Amino acid sequence: AIFNLMYSLFGIQNLGLSIILFTIVVYTCTLPLTYKQQKFSKLQVKMNPEIQAIQAKYPKAQTDQQEMMKSQQATMELYKKYGVSPMGGCLPMLIQMPVFIAMFNFVPNAIELRQQSFLWASDLSTYDDVISWGTSIWPFGNHISLFCLLMTITNILYTKVTMDQSGQNAMPGMKWMMYLMPLMFLFFFNDYA
Repeated sequence: AIFNLMYSLFGIQNLGLSIILFTIVVYTCTLPLTYKQQKFSKLQVKMNPEIQAIQAKYPKAQTDQQEMMKSQQATMELYKKYGVSPMGGCLPMLIQMPVFIAMFNFVPNAIELRQQSFLWASDLSTYDDVISWGTSIWPFGNHISLFCLLMTITNILYTKVTMDQSGQNAMPGMKWMMYLMPLMFLFFFNDYA
């Protein structure tokens, strides 16, 4: 309904531009939640040395019930000191998730997008195969979607910039996982609209 309202209200003749405008509107609506999530992430990085100090102070917290309670109390005091809720990073994402799932299901199922072209894509309701071959190759299938490839490249660049700014370079074990997710999306979304 929102997509159709925007399409009729602004009179955009190209549905690809309508999708971009719709995405910007949804992103703008979820921006306060994204800001809270990023703010929590930066506070987590700031609090990480103190949390490690608490864990070092109570080394038997995994096996001893009393030490575990003391460790949890000290951690909660630390959260209170910084004015952070332990759910501060998860709650904004949980609120955004239904919106993103709805957007994910909208594009392939919107009848309005069938046979509508945008840039190099001849049909917005299916994938845009810029490179295709005869046989199916696991994990790609028989084509590579340019929109999916561009999404993967921009997500990798975004991950690099975000990790450089947030100071998460201190966790080398997590670094490769952050780059692995966009590559997995390349395989998952290659057949999507």
